[in-house]
Order: sequence, then structure tokens, then C-alpha cells
Amino acid sequence: MMKSKRILALSACAVAMVGPAAAQDKVTLRFADWMPVSHYTVSQSALPFIQQAKEKSGGKLEIQHFPAEQLGKAKDALSLLQSGVADIANISPSYIADKFALTSVAELPAMFGTACQGSKGVAALVEGTGIIAAREFKPNGVRVLASMAYAPYKVGTVVKKVSKVDDFRGLKLRTAGGAMDMTATALGAVSVRMPGPDILPSMTRGTLDGALFPLQSVRVFDLQTVLKHQTTNVSLGSFVTVYAISDRAWNKLSDANKKVLADAGHHAAKAHCEYIDAEEPKAIEALAKDGVAPNPMDDDQLPLLEAKLAPVKASWAKALDDRGRPGTETLKAFTAAVAK
Repeated sequence: MMKSKRILALSACAVAMVGPAAAQDKVTLRFADWMPVSHYTVSQSALPFIQQAKEKSGGKLEIQHFPAEQLGKAKDALSLLQSGVADIANISPSYIADKFALTSVAELPAMFGTACQGSKGVAALVEGTGIIAAREFKPNGVRVLASMAYAPYKVGTVVKKVSKVDDFRGLKLRTAGGAMDMTATALGAVSVRMPGPDILPSMTRGTLDGALFPLQSVRVFDLQTVLKHQTTNVSLGSFVTVYAISDRAWNKLSDANKKVLADAGHHAAKAHCEYIDAEEPKAIEALAKDGVAPNPMDDDQLPLLEAKLAPVKASWAKALDDRGRPGTETLKAFTAAVAK
């Protein structure tokens, strides 16, 4: 009888211990996203990322999504991770150029032709043992889960059509910062660095003449209401955004959940770039229907454009080398990665 009571007591104790442990198996992570829910990156990347993590973890990994700068501005994404306000954040390195100067290599002109090509190249450098992971993300206490590059940037303008190289001269053009500043300057334009949500008010006030921009984001930020022209056959750089997790949050995860989260990031990045590459020609047609007239740059102007932009890459690399950062090494690594 005594033995039976002891067994029952030990069983009850075991059940009591299992209860809290089981409850701790479920992990909830806060995801700070500066993009609005209307942005295709949310529907084609953020939401698949969240859903994939939940499904593959059997519901034990939950990601709470806070879009549209609910937790903080795009420029504060890194700080949100470092302070613990968020566990995962959408970091756009151009908006934090002092911390992520090397990542702007993907924003150099004429580096790649498709979003998938660019995203693959970025991932090789910012994830795992890549040079940018080691030099920029790891020192800031974060690691990249998903890497997204956008389709090559075009130029959209409010009044003046850009069909010749000289048409860029004097235009006040929005850039995302970083290497894109150098591209605008090389063309004789005035670079105005600002995030996407600030572009429409600036164009409406007349403080911007146009923007270097992915065509698929024009309607996201309602820019078709003011733009009149889109130059469709240029490659003026790109934009990079990553989903990163703080080391603090990462180190608390089980090995199984780490794998789930990494796999979910790769799934989201692949879905995102494939969507962009399929939608690019459709975006041009849709904008034309909205009154944003498409025009190619004149054929004889394309060689002139390339000549104007050729020194940008070398200047970008040298400027970083001079500051003690491996600009030339990063440029070579990215060029090799996108060529594979």
C-alpha cells in the first residue's frame, strides 16, 4: 500500500513538472516591420515567413507581426532588436547606412538583372559566414534569416521625361541612400535620401522631381497619382531588405526552432523574388493604365549611361577601403555570387 502511494505521489509530481515544461515549449517572437500591409513584400514574404514558421514548428513557434512602423521607424530597426523591443525586424540597410555600408553593394548600378539573382547574391554575403555577416551583422548582435533584393531600379518622374542621359541633370531624385546616392550624383542629379512613405508628400509639394524606385512599389505608396513618366530599360541599382533576429532571441531557441526559422526565412526570400520577377512586366502595364507613361531611354544613350555609371562601383569600393572597411573585397564577392 505504501509503495502504491509513493508511486502515485511521484506520478503526480511528474505531471506537475511536465505542465510548465510543455507550456514553455511554445515560443512567441515579436516581428517589427516598417512596411505597410499593402506592400507586396508583406504579402509575399513576411506573411509566408510567419506561416511557414508556425506550420513547420507544429504551432510551437508563433511570430507576432507589427507592420507599418508600429514598433518603430525603419531607421530604428536595429535599435529595436538591440533593445529587446522586437525579436525579429525588417532591416533595410540603406536607412541605417552608418552600420551597414557594405550591404549597399547590391544597390550599385547594373549588378544583376533579376530579383532572384540579386537576392541569391545578397544571401551569400549577409548570411552564415559571409563577409558582410561577419563584418556588419554579427558585430551588431543580429543574424539574417531572409535576404531580399528588388528588381533593378528605374526612374519615375513627375514632369520631365528621362530619355537621354542629360535629362537626369539637376533633377531632385529620391534615393534609398548608400550606393544609390553615388548613382544619382554620377548622373548629375540631386540625391534626396528618404524612406518610401515620405516620397508622395515630397512629390506633391514639389520638393522631389522623381525617384529611383522599383516599379512594383509605385502603387504601394500611391505614387501613380503624381508620376507621369517611367523609364523602363535602365538598371540604376536596387534595394535590399532583410529579416534579422537578435542574438538574444536566437540563443534562447531550441535547435529545432532555429532550423525552422532559418528554413522559413529561405522559403520567404524565394517566394518574394519569384513573385517580383514574374510581376515586373505587369507593373509597367498597370502603371501605364494609371497614366504613368512608359518610355525606354534612347538606344544611343544607353552606352553613354553605362559610361557615366562605370566609375561608381570603383568609387564605392575605394571609399569604404579608405575607411578601413573591405569595400573592394565585398564588391568582388558580390560580383562572384550573382554570377553563379
